Amino acid sequence: MLAATREHTITGWTELESELDAWRAAGICATFWWRDDDATRPGPRLERLVETAAGVPVSLAVIPSGATAALASWVRTQRGVTALQHGYGHSNHAPAGAKKSEFGDDRPLSDMRAEIASGRTRMVSLFGDRFLPVFVPPWNRMSGTLADPLKADGFIGLSAYGPRQTGAEIPTINCHADPIEWRGSRGFVGEDAILGQIVGHLSARRAGRVDAKEATGLLTHHRDQDAAGWKFLSDFAHVISEHPGSRWVSVVMALSGGR
Repeated sequence: MLAATREHTITGWTELESELDAWRAAGICATFWWRDDDATRPGPRLERLVETAAGVPVSLAVIPSGATAALASWVRTQRGVTALQHGYGHSNHAPAGAKKSEFGDDRPLSDMRAEIASGRTRMVSLFGDRFLPVFVPPWNRMSGTLADPLKADGFIGLSAYGPRQTGAEIPTINCHADPIEWRGSRGFVGEDAILGQIVGHLSARRAGRVDAKEATGLLTHHRDQDAAGWKFLSDFAHVISEHPGSRWVSVVMALSGGR
């Protein structure tokens, strides 16, 4: 079935098909969700994202300080596209030599809450009911002191990267696979590498080594995707949609833990 969708080498795709077959044989469905980061304005790359997704729900992590009214207008015309809050300005406040972070332990909690609240106000104003109050910290990291305040301030979820921890203070739905090689070429990481990330999380879910109810999250960056990456995303969206052992879910369904 998978071989009919593309003209690529089959190693990683065969492993994916075998894993999805195992889910189906166990009577469970492998769920997936899609998050795309750093949106601020509409344009050809966002158009290509939606075209590539081909009806799959996509959650845009929008940078509030840079978000335009044109982006909000565009989102309202797109079926299945929702806006999440991606920090405030995607600005690095970490000390020299530390990993990049906009909302790290080095900043006063009151300052971070005020900035996040300002960003949320802007998101509500721009996107209305297309805004879902899920917080996506830039660089997928933030101070642990923010979890409880985020929930108290009206956020219904948090999204970062890696298998989520059980018993979190706020509902969490993370991403687990990224097709860009950020530390090298900054191009497509390659089919076997990205499929290895995906199959690794799926098999860990099925075996109970990570939270089985957390949908496997695909993280993309429309600004940075190259031609090979776009081709992979098109193939992958189709394969997951067509296999009887898998399905795409919205971020709302992913947060609810539905399998």
